[in-house]
Amino acid sequence: MSELKDAGVQIRLAYQAMISAGIDVAKLFTKLGIDESYLDTANLRTPHKAQPLFWGLLEEQTKDPDIGLHLGQHLPIFKGQVIEYLFLSSPTFGEGLRRSLNYQRLISDAADSNLVIEHDACFIQVVTAADGAKNIRHFNECFAQGVIGFFKSITDDAFIPEYIEFEHDEPINADEVKRILGCDVKFGGEDNRIYFSSSLLERRSPHAEPELLALHEQFASDQLARLEKEDVVIKVNKIIAELLDSGEVTLESVAERLEIKPRSLRTKLSDVETNFNQILADFRYNLARRLLAKTNESIDEIVYLTGFSEPSTFYRAFKRWSGMTPIEYRKSKKS
Repeated sequence: MSELKDAGVQIRLAYQAMISAGIDVAKLFTKLGIDESYLDTANLRTPHKAQPLFWGLLEEQTKDPDIGLHLGQHLPIFKGQVIEYLFLSSPTFGEGLRRSLNYQRLISDAADSNLVIEHDACFIQVVTAADGAKNIRHFNECFAQGVIGFFKSITDDAFIPEYIEFEHDEPINADEVKRILGCDVKFGGEDNRIYFSSSLLERRSPHAEPELLALHEQFASDQLARLEKEDVVIKVNKIIAELLDSGEVTLESVAERLEIKPRSLRTKLSDVETNFNQILADFRYNLARRLLAKTNESIDEIVYLTGFSEPSTFYRAFKRWSGMTPIEYRKSKKS
């Protein structure tokens, strides 16, 4: 698996919640190094490893040690995504839940959740992938409210959590956590769990429609396939970074590292409407811009670091990419 990422819907919901809570979002985004237009990025997926930074900065800015718990009260209901459609068009809540768990990567690469049934009770086991950010109290308490709100919405308020178990340690205000979540809460568990009556699994959906379900499941499958195809682009970029200073950055050398045939790599990249030369050019351009704007490396050193054999070749390529010479670009950024 490549770098873990979360679907853009997560940060968009958090953004709406922060606006509702009166938080200075522009100030927070500046600290994160992004602006609000970032939310409009097509097929946005944010690095999962940024979760601790996001919540840490948010607590620091708001001076609220319970910011996840309180922000969760402002979360809008999760709407308009294929996961919701799978629930609504499935015959029962249980079938919708099982189907949706097959496509949880559409929400986050770090999600590894399961439905566990124990006699009259059952629970959603929210497990974080092995290399994901674990034990983030703010995220856990905010996310739990988002899940409960979503389940209530699609069951016309029939969903009632019996109790919740968190992996993080018990906070000072444990009673406040229980009050806001509306049920008993336990802390220090092996993972995060939301328990509810197993009878809810058989609750019929008034919107069930076999033909729509087939369409929604196909759409979810197509989205998942797109993510899997994009993984190869991320892997190619990672290998380019490793090989760049060796001067052996070719389609063949990257394919060899991926242990596939060059023709197969060419086909995989074509499937996501790109090619090796474009990925390499984009990587070099982005690296060159970063080095020119944020370091004092000499142009000769940047030529070497970006994998060009001669300064003249680098100059021509950079002028073609940006419309400026490297020196003009550096001056514009320093000013």
